[in-house]
Amino acid sequence: MAFPKRKNLQEILPQGREKLIVVGSKNPTKVQCVEDAFQAAFEDQPIVQGLNVDTQVGRQPFGDVETYTGAYNRASAAKRAFPEADYWVGIEGGVDEVGDQMVAFAWVVILNGGTVVGKAKTGTFFLPEAVKVLVKKGMELGEADDVVFSRENSKQRGGAVGLLTKGIVNRSLFYRQAVLLALIPFLNKELYQ
Repeated sequence: MAFPKRKNLQEILPQGREKLIVVGSKNPTKVQCVEDAFQAAFEDQPIVQGLNVDTQVGRQPFGDVETYTGAYNRASAAKRAFPEADYWVGIEGGVDEVGDQMVAFAWVVILNGGTVVGKAKTGTFFLPEAVKVLVKKGMELGEADDVVFSRENSKQRGGAVGLLTKGIVNRSLFYRQAVLLALIPFLNKELYQ
């Protein structure tokens, strides 16, 4: 795996080293929202690297349990693959049914070198019937969005939330707040031990 080791990164960094965060995905939207959230929370410029990992859940997680499990598995796999980092982040998007409608959301899990686990869930929004039908037939949400909205690779751009809000809330902004909320235990260490 061609992934930079901490030693190599330290050689190129100035004296006071930045935090190194590994995201359990190479999706540029996820990597960017993690970088933005950590920069805002810790007021420094972190080094954020994405890493493709196995979520050990379905391609399209259903419900809170499977979606949270996918996020946790992403963070945990990133930690096993790159233990030299300071934090490991998993973000997993999921869907669920509410009555005869379908909602979309994501879970965020952040691990550190200790035992603290930061976790938060995004807001939810209702999907159009045409998207719901395709997802229920086994299509991943991003693929269903591409079909319904005549797009390509929308999940690595604005995602369903971006398409449905006409770009007002893109996927990175949607995830960013949950990443910040998952950082609460690390910003208040005295309360979360």
